[in-house]
Amino acid sequence: MEKDLTLLQPYCENDMRKLKKMSKSIFMRFNEPLTGADYDDFYSLANLTLWQAYNAYNPDAGVSFEGFLYSCLQKKFKSELTNRHRQKRVLNQLAVSLDAAIEDEDKCSLMDIIPSDFDTFEEMIERQERDRFKGKIQIYLSKLSSQQISILNFLMDGFKAVEIREILNISEKQYADDLQIVRCYENVKILF
Repeated sequence: MEKDLTLLQPYCENDMRKLKKMSKSIFMRFNEPLTGADYDDFYSLANLTLWQAYNAYNPDAGVSFEGFLYSCLQKKFKSELTNRHRQKRVLNQLAVSLDAAIEDEDKCSLMDIIPSDFDTFEEMIERQERDRFKGKIQIYLSKLSSQQISILNFLMDGFKAVEIREILNISEKQYADDLQIVRCYENVKILF
């Protein structure tokens, strides 16, 4: 059976304005924040769906082409959004915290073994005037216990977590708790 190409004409004229309008009305119902690039992706998907709907449309089914196309676009867009969310979940599952323990004999974290030339104190010296900086460091250090200050000093000297725990004779939990206090935002924000 030969299909009527005039079904496509209203959707293809005026830079596909009708197809874009129909697509945009579907986007608004999903309540998803979309960027300009997302709109471009979905309009391309709408163009492809238009042709697929045209090829699959049966005029004898008792449904208008516009209604058929609308339902096809809804399904396609919903599938695309579901796919995008699924990809985000997979990426989030692969994310690893820098503080997470590594399964090895040292029981150290990624933060302990990733080399970094970033030094909080050097950064603060560059950002602050010397007199103000000294006062902020004193306030910061006054909020820490002597054990936490020792941990901080050992870390600045390049010791690994295992070595620090051994020297200070503390448990992994105590080390993690002290390190969390040393790094917590409420204490560190004083320096900035």
